[in-house]
Amino acid sequence: MERIDKINYYLNIAETVASRSTCLRKKYGTVIVNHDQIISTGYSGAPRGRINCCDLGYCTKKKLLPDERHGGYDACRSVHSEQNAIISASREEMLGSTLYLVGYRTDSHNYEEGAAPCLMCRKLIINSGIDKVIVRVDEKNYKVFDVQYWIENDEFLSGKLEY
Repeated sequence: MERIDKINYYLNIAETVASRSTCLRKKYGTVIVNHDQIISTGYSGAPRGRINCCDLGYCTKKKLLPDERHGGYDACRSVHSEQNAIISASREEMLGSTLYLVGYRTDSHNYEEGAAPCLMCRKLIINSGIDKVIVRVDEKNYKVFDVQYWIENDEFLSGKLEY
């Protein structure tokens, strides 16, 4: 039996965390790891104490902005998984850490194509002290984002607001 590599081990944990997501369209899970120790997890869902879309039975973003694919975050009830993981750990714990992110669609159970932290999450990741973000592409493959690259290549200054 082949032993799973460390990156996919943490991505598998992030995928399990995503199964707790309360979003009806997409399930996202995050695990933050530092010095080979999990320091925080988070999944996408409504703020604590508010009704989740899975309990409402409809997606508020889809209801308010039916044609919006990317953006329209103000109409979404969910706090992103990255945000939930970041607010659950201290900055000291996150300095030099790696954030593992998995997202998949609820309708097809396929991994989210082109998944990456949104611009707001990128800003939080930068300020938290996280060094690297690893996002699952498929069951065994992933892409790695160097947070320092986001710092040096500020999309707000270049005018390229993309994922």
